[in-house]
Parts: sequence; structure tokens; C-alpha cells
Amino acid sequence: MTLTSGLGGQLSIDLGALARNWRALDKVSAGALTAAVVKADAYGTGIEMASKALHAAGARFFFVATPDEGMAVRAAVPEAHIFVLYGLYPGAANLYIRQNLMPVLSSMAMLEEWLAKCVERNEAYPSAFHFDTGINRLGFRLGEAGAVRERIEKLGYAPQMVMSHLACADQPNHEKNRTQLALFGSVMAQFPGIPASLANSAGLMTGRDYHFQMVRPGVALYGGRAVNGRKNPMSPVVTLHVPILQVTEGRTGEAVGYGASHTLNRNSRLAVLGYGYADGFPRSLSGTNARPGGKVFIRGKPCPVLGKISMDLTVVDITELGPDLPGPGEGAEVFGPNIGVDEQADAAGTIGYELLTALKGRYSRNYVGDGNLPDG
Repeated sequence: MTLTSGLGGQLSIDLGALARNWRALDKVSAGALTAAVVKADAYGTGIEMASKALHAAGARFFFVATPDEGMAVRAAVPEAHIFVLYGLYPGAANLYIRQNLMPVLSSMAMLEEWLAKCVERNEAYPSAFHFDTGINRLGFRLGEAGAVRERIEKLGYAPQMVMSHLACADQPNHEKNRTQLALFGSVMAQFPGIPASLANSAGLMTGRDYHFQMVRPGVALYGGRAVNGRKNPMSPVVTLHVPILQVTEGRTGEAVGYGASHTLNRNSRLAVLGYGYADGFPRSLSGTNARPGGKVFIRGKPCPVLGKISMDLTVVDITELGPDLPGPGEGAEVFGPNIGVDEQADAAGTIGYELLTALKGRYSRNYVGDGNLPDG
């Protein structure tokens, strides 16, 4: 592939695939509302375009991490229902109300500040309540459920939803999933008639017992693997090609990259790519003599990383491509038809989430397959 922009790498985002993934998950979760998690710039795909495509596909409920992300979704999809997972920032209640954002309240302090604003304005502004059922992150403690219920009953306030988050849903047979399900049931008993949400992407795929009234898929929307040990059924959404800057030759015994961690054991042809850890290619994909690293694909063939990945540059071995060598400007596939984001993540010793959300590099974004976006 020859890169056409002349300005560096090219990230292609298939909005049609994103829409198909949401519709497929919505079909699996039939009977529950299917939201869309678009935090972290929609997992690196661009929050504005992704939100529009997901809304066109049928999503009406969106989850973000911060109020700023919520405002970005509001600008892109004015009629969206938006939950802010970080909850209520101190002193920011008026901003949430102006932007029609629903904080996911997770502490008594947040609850009291939100209720005080409701009383001040004589209006029951919507929110969700998040209870920690075993992941020890954000959330009311289980023992606070009674106090939360008593506090809102005094004011006649009801949340839009009660939710929690699974710690081990990527391992469907993990005992903690069933434990959290039971604990969440005990929370729900304190809030009869209030809609509930527990399932992320993996929880949605684990079974209907986890669906309740709303599911909250994230990584699966963007083509990432949600459940370990199973074939990923989702359509890939991102393809990334980065430019070859130079093709050179290395001799047996010469070292490649910082620290001289890879010494060539044969005469080799090398391609220097305009792509490094500043662009989201982690140093853990470096290839040394002690361990193989990641790989990219050039002309449909795997080319292993040699030496340490630097801030701006990565060197790959193109010897196996034969005598018809690529030239400067030709593209190397980092993610795409030949290598998925999760395969690259496995080689890096991390998860696809991390590589997707790191897609902030020095490359152009190209959106394809409009996902039935409305005009304008």
C-alpha cells in the first residue's frame, strides 16, 4: 500500500463496521437497552464521528468518563442520553444541568451535592447510582445502600438507574462473576422498580442473567476482543498503516536500535518506519536477541520488529520480502486485515483496549463506511 497523504501514517476507521457491531450486540441483548461507551475518544476512533455513527445505528444512551467527553457527545448528538462515569465533579452541578449530563453518583458526598442542587432548583435532575460489588474502584459501598435509599426517600428522588461493574467478565467461568451478580441483586432489592445495569462487553456476551435493563458495551463496539479464550465475533473497525521512511542494509554482527539489544545474525534488509512509542506503538513490542517483539505487515507478509522501538522510529526486518523491495512512502500495516489489534496487544503483553485508546499518533484519520450517518 502506498500512502497517499504524504504526511505520515493513515488511520482508517470503518464507521459501517462500528454500526454493525452495535447492531449485533443489540440483537444479543434483546430485551435490554444497548448503550454505547464512547469514553477515551471512543476508544481512539474519534468521539464525534463514532457517536454519530452509533446514534445512526440506533444507540440512544452513551457513557463517557468526563464532563468534557459528555459535552463532545452532546454537540455531536444533541438528543443523546449521556451518563458521566466519573460522577459529579465538586462544584460542577450547574454544568451538568446545562449540558443535560447525568452523573453516575458513587459517594455520599456526590449524592448530597446533587440532591442539594435538585432542592435548590426544585427539580429532580436525573442521575445513576454506582455500587461497588467487588472491584474496589468507584462506587458506593454495599453497606451504604440502605442509607442511600433512606436519603432519597426523604426527598422523593429516584435515580434513572442503579449500576455496578464486573471485575472478571472476560473470564466467563470465573466465580467472581456469580458473586458480583448475587451482590448486585442485593443492591437492587433496596431500589425496587429502578432500572439496573451490570454488563460491559464481556458481561453482555457471558449470559442474559447479566443483562438487566441496560448493557454497556465498549471495546466490542470497536472490534476488540472482550472475552478471553473465545473467537472474537466482532468486525474490525480500525486499520493503521504507517510510512516506510528508508530501506537500508545491515550486516551480520551489527546492532539495531538503542542499547544494541538486537544484533543481526545474518545480512539483512531493514525498513525504518515513521512510527514509535509517541504514536502508540509500545516499547514492549521491541525485538531483541533475547525475545521476539511485534511485527507489521508489508505487502501482506509479516516483518518482525528489530531492536528497541524509539519515540519516532521503528525498524523491521524485510529480508523475507525478496529482491523487490518497498520504497519510501509505502505503508506498513500495524492493525488491519493481516493483524488485529488484539494480536498486536498479545505480543506487547497488554490488551487491545490499551492499543486502541493510544491511537493519538501523528497520522491522518480517514473515515469510511458512513454507518448510515444522517446528512450534515
